[in-house]
Amino acid sequence: MKSLILALFGLSLCSITQPVAARELAVDLSKTVVPITASFDGSELLLFGAADPKADIVVIVRGPQHDELVRRKERVMGVWVNGAEMTFKNVPSYYFMASNRPIEEFVSPELARQRQIGYEEMILTLKNENALADQDKNSVSQFHDALIRVKKHQGLYGNKTGNVHFIGNRLFRTELKFPNNIPVGSYAVDVFVFRDGKIADEKTTILGVQKIGIEAEVYDFAHRHALPYGVLAILLAGMAGWLANTIFRKG
Repeated sequence: MKSLILALFGLSLCSITQPVAARELAVDLSKTVVPITASFDGSELLLFGAADPKADIVVIVRGPQHDELVRRKERVMGVWVNGAEMTFKNVPSYYFMASNRPIEEFVSPELARQRQIGYEEMILTLKNENALADQDKNSVSQFHDALIRVKKHQGLYGNKTGNVHFIGNRLFRTELKFPNNIPVGSYAVDVFVFRDGKIADEKTTILGVQKIGIEAEVYDFAHRHALPYGVLAILLAGMAGWLANTIFRKG
Protein backbone atom coordinates (compact mmCIF):
# COMPACT_ATOMS: atom_id res chain seq x y z
CA MET A 1 0.00 0.00 0.00
CA LYS A 2 2.89 2.34 0.76
CA SER A 3 4.43 1.77 -2.66
CA LEU A 4 1.03 2.32 -4.28
CA ILE A 5 0.64 5.66 -2.52
CA LEU A 6 4.11 6.71 -3.68
CA ALA A 7 3.26 5.70 -7.24
CA LEU A 8 0.05 7.73 -7.17
CA PHE A 9 1.96 10.70 -5.78
CA GLY A 10 4.48 10.33 -8.59
CA LEU A 11 1.74 10.32 -11.22
CA SER A 12 0.21 13.42 -9.67
CA LEU A 13 3.59 15.17 -9.60
CA CYS A 14 4.23 14.31 -13.27
CA SER A 15 0.86 15.74 -14.24
CA ILE A 16 1.86 19.04 -12.64
CA THR A 17 5.41 19.36 -13.97
CA GLN A 18 5.07 18.00 -17.52
CA PRO A 19 3.81 20.11 -20.46
CA VAL A 20 0.12 19.95 -21.28
CA ALA A 21 0.71 18.09 -24.56
CA ALA A 22 2.68 15.36 -22.79
CA ARG A 23 0.48 14.72 -19.77
CA GLU A 24 -2.79 13.56 -21.30
CA LEU A 25 -2.57 10.04 -19.85
CA ALA A 26 -0.38 8.11 -17.41
CA VAL A 27 -1.20 4.53 -16.37
CA ASP A 28 0.28 1.81 -14.16
CA LEU A 29 -0.74 -1.50 -12.53
CA SER A 30 -0.40 -2.54 -8.89
CA LYS A 31 1.36 -5.68 -10.20
CA THR A 32 2.40 -6.85 -13.65
CA VAL A 33 2.14 -10.62 -13.07
CA VAL A 34 -0.82 -12.68 -11.88
CA PRO A 35 0.63 -15.90 -10.37
CA ILE A 36 -1.41 -19.11 -10.59
CA THR A 37 -0.85 -21.75 -7.92
CA ALA A 38 -2.71 -24.88 -6.84
CA SER A 39 -4.89 -22.78 -4.51
CA PHE A 40 -5.60 -20.06 -7.10
CA ASP A 41 -9.21 -18.89 -6.78
CA GLY A 42 -9.17 -15.79 -8.93
CA SER A 43 -7.26 -12.56 -8.49
CA GLU A 44 -7.74 -8.81 -8.37
CA LEU A 45 -5.35 -6.00 -9.18
CA LEU A 46 -5.54 -2.24 -9.28
CA LEU A 47 -5.08 -0.10 -12.36
CA PHE A 48 -4.44 3.55 -11.59
CA GLY A 49 -3.44 6.59 -13.57
CA ALA A 50 -3.78 10.29 -14.26
CA ALA A 51 -5.91 11.98 -16.90
CA ASP A 52 -8.20 14.92 -17.50
CA PRO A 53 -11.17 14.49 -15.11
CA LYS A 54 -13.47 16.07 -17.73
CA ALA A 55 -12.67 13.27 -20.17
CA ASP A 56 -14.07 9.72 -20.25
CA ILE A 57 -11.96 6.63 -19.53
CA VAL A 58 -12.34 3.15 -21.01
CA VAL A 59 -10.19 0.22 -19.87
CA ILE A 60 -10.06 -2.97 -21.94
CA VAL A 61 -8.19 -6.16 -21.00
CA ARG A 62 -7.69 -8.77 -23.73
CA GLY A 63 -6.29 -12.25 -23.16
CA PRO A 64 -4.23 -14.47 -25.47
CA GLN A 65 -5.86 -15.20 -28.83
CA HIS A 66 -6.88 -18.72 -29.87
CA ASP A 67 -9.05 -20.40 -32.48
CA GLU A 68 -12.52 -21.17 -31.10
CA LEU A 69 -14.81 -23.92 -32.41
CA VAL A 70 -18.56 -23.34 -32.01
CA ARG A 71 -21.01 -26.21 -32.55
CA ARG A 72 -24.77 -26.13 -32.74
CA LYS A 73 -26.59 -28.79 -30.77
CA GLU A 74 -29.41 -30.51 -32.67
CA ARG A 75 -32.05 -32.94 -31.45
CA VAL A 76 -32.21 -36.09 -33.58
CA MET A 77 -34.70 -38.84 -32.60
CA GLY A 78 -34.78 -37.54 -29.06
CA VAL A 79 -30.99 -37.39 -28.70
CA TRP A 80 -28.88 -34.22 -28.68
CA VAL A 81 -25.99 -34.44 -31.16
CA ASN A 82 -23.44 -32.04 -32.63
CA GLY A 83 -24.69 -30.29 -35.75
CA ALA A 84 -23.29 -27.44 -37.83
CA GLU A 85 -20.05 -25.88 -36.63
CA MET A 86 -17.87 -22.86 -37.30
CA THR A 87 -14.33 -22.01 -36.23
CA PHE A 88 -13.38 -18.42 -35.48
CA LYS A 89 -9.70 -17.51 -35.49
CA ASN A 90 -7.75 -15.21 -33.20
CA VAL A 91 -10.50 -14.91 -30.60
CA PRO A 92 -9.45 -13.27 -27.29
CA SER A 93 -9.60 -15.92 -24.57
CA TYR A 94 -10.46 -13.19 -22.07
CA TYR A 95 -12.15 -9.81 -22.50
CA PHE A 96 -12.97 -7.33 -19.75
CA MET A 97 -14.03 -3.71 -20.13
CA ALA A 98 -14.53 -0.98 -17.54
CA SER A 99 -15.59 2.65 -18.01
CA ASN A 100 -16.55 5.65 -15.94
CA ARG A 101 -20.02 5.75 -17.55
CA PRO A 102 -21.96 3.85 -20.24
CA ILE A 103 -19.92 3.94 -23.45
CA GLU A 104 -23.08 4.49 -25.51
CA GLU A 105 -23.10 8.03 -24.12
CA PHE A 106 -19.72 9.03 -25.57
CA VAL A 107 -18.59 6.40 -28.13
CA SER A 108 -20.24 6.20 -31.53
CA PRO A 109 -21.18 2.75 -32.88
CA GLU A 110 -18.83 3.30 -35.83
CA LEU A 111 -15.83 4.05 -33.61
CA ALA A 112 -16.70 1.18 -31.24
CA ARG A 113 -16.81 -1.18 -34.21
CA GLN A 114 -13.58 0.17 -35.68
CA ARG A 115 -11.60 -0.15 -32.43
CA GLN A 116 -13.61 -3.17 -31.17
CA ILE A 117 -14.58 -1.47 -27.94
CA GLY A 118 -16.95 -3.93 -26.27
CA TYR A 119 -17.05 -7.67 -26.96
CA GLU A 120 -20.33 -7.26 -28.82
CA GLU A 121 -18.37 -5.17 -31.32
CA MET A 122 -15.56 -7.67 -31.81
CA ILE A 123 -14.90 -8.59 -35.43
CA LEU A 124 -14.51 -12.37 -35.44
CA THR A 125 -13.05 -13.90 -38.60
CA LEU A 126 -13.96 -17.39 -39.74
CA LYS A 127 -11.03 -19.73 -40.23
CA ASN A 128 -12.41 -21.14 -43.49
CA GLU A 129 -14.71 -18.39 -44.68
CA ASN A 130 -14.19 -19.11 -48.40
CA ALA A 131 -15.62 -22.63 -48.05
CA LEU A 132 -18.93 -21.45 -46.62
CA ALA A 133 -22.14 -21.64 -48.57
CA ASP A 134 -24.41 -18.63 -48.78
CA GLN A 135 -26.86 -20.10 -46.27
CA ASP A 136 -24.00 -20.66 -43.80
CA LYS A 137 -22.84 -17.05 -44.15
CA ASN A 138 -26.29 -15.89 -43.10
CA SER A 139 -25.93 -17.78 -39.81
CA VAL A 140 -22.46 -16.48 -38.89
CA SER A 141 -23.99 -13.90 -36.55
CA GLN A 142 -25.81 -16.68 -34.67
CA PHE A 143 -22.56 -18.53 -34.06
CA HIS A 144 -20.88 -15.24 -33.14
CA ASP A 145 -23.56 -14.52 -30.51
CA ALA A 146 -23.37 -18.11 -29.23
CA LEU A 147 -19.61 -17.80 -28.71
CA ILE A 148 -20.08 -14.56 -26.75
CA ARG A 149 -22.76 -16.20 -24.57
CA VAL A 150 -20.49 -19.14 -23.74
CA LYS A 151 -17.60 -16.84 -22.85
CA LYS A 152 -19.86 -14.74 -20.61
CA HIS A 153 -21.22 -17.87 -18.92
CA GLN A 154 -17.64 -19.00 -18.22
CA GLY A 155 -16.88 -15.64 -16.63
CA LEU A 156 -14.23 -14.84 -19.26
CA TYR A 157 -16.12 -11.95 -20.89
CA GLY A 158 -17.55 -9.08 -18.88
CA ASN A 159 -17.88 -5.33 -18.44
CA LYS A 160 -18.23 -2.98 -15.49
CA THR A 161 -19.90 0.35 -16.19
CA GLY A 162 -19.00 2.94 -13.58
CA ASN A 163 -16.05 0.90 -12.32
CA VAL A 164 -13.55 3.65 -13.26
CA HIS A 165 -13.45 6.29 -10.52
CA PHE A 166 -11.71 9.66 -10.49
CA ILE A 167 -9.99 10.53 -7.23
CA GLY A 168 -9.11 14.14 -6.62
CA ASN A 169 -8.11 16.39 -9.49
CA ARG A 170 -6.61 14.03 -12.10
CA LEU A 171 -6.14 10.57 -10.59
CA PHE A 172 -8.39 7.64 -11.52
CA ARG A 173 -8.51 4.00 -10.56
CA THR A 174 -10.32 0.76 -11.37
CA GLU A 175 -10.19 -2.83 -10.17
CA LEU A 176 -9.46 -5.65 -12.62
CA LYS A 177 -10.84 -9.04 -11.60
CA PHE A 178 -9.70 -12.37 -13.05
CA PRO A 179 -11.63 -15.65 -12.53
CA ASN A 180 -10.02 -18.92 -11.46
CA ASN A 181 -10.30 -20.36 -14.99
CA ILE A 182 -8.29 -17.58 -16.61
CA PRO A 183 -5.86 -18.83 -19.32
CA VAL A 184 -2.13 -18.29 -18.93
CA GLY A 185 -0.28 -15.96 -21.27
CA SER A 186 0.25 -12.26 -22.00
CA TYR A 187 -2.65 -9.84 -21.62
CA ALA A 188 -2.97 -6.40 -23.21
CA VAL A 189 -4.43 -3.71 -20.96
CA ASP A 190 -5.62 -0.82 -23.15
CA VAL A 191 -6.66 2.51 -21.62
CA PHE A 192 -8.47 5.07 -23.79
CA VAL A 193 -9.17 8.73 -23.05
CA PHE A 194 -12.26 10.03 -24.87
CA ARG A 195 -13.09 13.66 -25.39
CA ASP A 196 -15.97 14.95 -27.53
CA GLY A 197 -16.62 11.44 -28.83
CA LYS A 198 -13.06 10.97 -30.09
CA ILE A 199 -9.99 9.17 -28.74
CA ALA A 200 -7.73 11.87 -27.31
CA ASP A 201 -5.05 9.50 -26.02
CA GLU A 202 -4.43 5.81 -25.38
CA LYS A 203 -1.87 3.57 -23.74
CA THR A 204 -1.23 -0.19 -23.66
CA THR A 205 0.31 -2.07 -20.74
CA ILE A 206 1.27 -5.75 -20.81
CA LEU A 207 0.16 -8.05 -17.98
CA GLY A 208 1.40 -11.61 -17.52
CA VAL A 209 -0.65 -14.53 -16.18
CA GLN A 210 1.58 -17.49 -15.42
CA LYS A 211 1.76 -20.64 -13.35
CA ILE A 212 4.42 -20.86 -10.64
CA GLY A 213 5.88 -23.64 -8.50
CA ILE A 214 5.17 -27.32 -9.10
CA GLU A 215 2.06 -26.39 -11.13
CA ALA A 216 4.27 -24.58 -13.64
CA GLU A 217 6.58 -27.60 -13.97
CA VAL A 218 3.67 -30.00 -14.50
CA TYR A 219 2.05 -27.62 -17.01
CA ASP A 220 5.30 -27.24 -18.93
CA PHE A 221 5.95 -31.00 -18.96
CA ALA A 222 2.40 -31.74 -20.15
CA HIS A 223 2.76 -29.37 -23.11
CA ARG A 224 6.30 -30.32 -24.07
CA HIS A 225 5.89 -34.09 -23.66
CA ALA A 226 2.21 -34.81 -24.25
CA LEU A 227 2.53 -38.58 -24.89
CA PRO A 228 4.68 -39.44 -21.82
CA TYR A 229 2.45 -37.22 -19.70
CA GLY A 230 -0.68 -39.04 -20.89
CA VAL A 231 0.86 -42.46 -20.22
CA LEU A 232 2.03 -41.35 -16.79
CA ALA A 233 -1.41 -39.97 -15.94
CA ILE A 234 -3.07 -43.28 -16.90
CA LEU A 235 -0.58 -45.28 -14.83
CA LEU A 236 -1.06 -43.05 -11.79
CA ALA A 237 -4.85 -43.29 -12.13
CA GLY A 238 -4.62 -47.09 -12.38
CA MET A 239 -2.34 -47.30 -9.34
CA ALA A 240 -4.66 -45.04 -7.35
CA GLY A 241 -7.64 -47.25 -8.23
CA TRP A 242 -5.76 -50.43 -7.31
CA LEU A 243 -4.60 -48.90 -4.01
CA ALA A 244 -8.11 -47.75 -3.11
CA ASN A 245 -9.52 -51.19 -3.92
CA THR A 246 -6.87 -52.83 -1.74
CA ILE A 247 -7.51 -50.54 1.22
CA PHE A 248 -11.30 -50.70 1.18
CA ARG A 249 -11.67 -54.33 0.06
CA LYS A 250 -13.91 -56.28 2.40
CA GLY A 251 -12.52 -59.27 4.22
